[in-house]
Parts: sequence; structure tokens; C-alpha cells
Amino acid sequence: MARVAYAEEVDHPELASRIREQRGGKMLNLYRMLMNSPPLAEGWLALLTAIRQQCDLPALYRELAILRVAVVNKAPYEFAAHVPFAGKEGMSAAQIEGLKTLAVGGVAGASGLYDEKMRAVIAYADSMTREIHVPDALFDQAAKFFDARQMVELTATVGAYNMVSRFLEALHMDPEAADR
Repeated sequence: MARVAYAEEVDHPELASRIREQRGGKMLNLYRMLMNSPPLAEGWLALLTAIRQQCDLPALYRELAILRVAVVNKAPYEFAAHVPFAGKEGMSAAQIEGLKTLAVGGVAGASGLYDEKMRAVIAYADSMTREIHVPDALFDQAAKFFDARQMVELTATVGAYNMVSRFLEALHMDPEAADR
């Protein structure tokens, strides 16, 4: 059960409408919680919409980074919410499940499941999430595959979804109900 009551859409109808419009008609518990602070909900919506819908970073790598952050931070809500997106972008069920058992910093031994580019994203997400500071070698490995804009977007994705997972877990967010 969530530690703070979810806001009601009727209390913020215009904001709720924008959220539903930008989130495919859905009102996730995350946004119901955020509507307790309309300015925060507005900023969050703008940032996450930019990351999810307006970036050049290929969606497969965005979703891989998001899932890895969720695993490292032990954030099942975030992980479950992004599994369908990852599958849609081409991640196999084995790759998705493999993220759960792959040791943090242990991507080098996962060459059978993930290609070099995916391993670079996983290592980058692991380092940003656990160590904060990314060693030059890890940065350079990822930068072999992504241009400057995409590196900024990968970094923002990992940073933003660290924020998301921490928010979800600190407030004990509930899984989505079927009718939302």
C-alpha cells in the first residue's frame, strides 16, 4: 500500500487530461501520486516525455537501460512497467530475464546473451546507478556506439529512471490495477 494517498483526477482535470494524452490514455499510479504536487507532475511529465518520445537514442537501448536501472535498484514496479516496451523494441524474453540475474558490473560474462553494444549500455547503467562516477573506460566503450546527442540521452535516461525507481520505492507505489 502506498505511503501517501493517490490524488484524484477530478481534483486536477486539465493535468490529468494531459497525462492521459501523453501516456496513451492511461493514468498510472505514478502520475496519480505525482498529481499530489501539480508543478512536480508537470515537470516530470515533460522530462519523461522527452526521454521516452523525443530522443534519438534507439528505443531498444533506452528500454535496456531502464530495465537495468530497475533491477539494480530493486524496483519491481518500474521493471514490470517497461517489460512490454522492451519486448516491443526487440529484446527477447531471455534477455529481459537475464537482466535479473546478471551481477552488477558482471556484464563481461554475458556475451552469449547480449551483444557488445547492449553490454556497453548495461555496464554504463550499472556504473551510473551504483558508483555515480563512470570510469573513462566504460564511458569510452559506450561512446563507440552512440554519438554525442545519444550519449547525453543515454545518461539522462539512466539518471531519470534512477529518480523514478527511487520515487516509486520510497513511496511504496502499488502495481497498476487492471482498470487504469
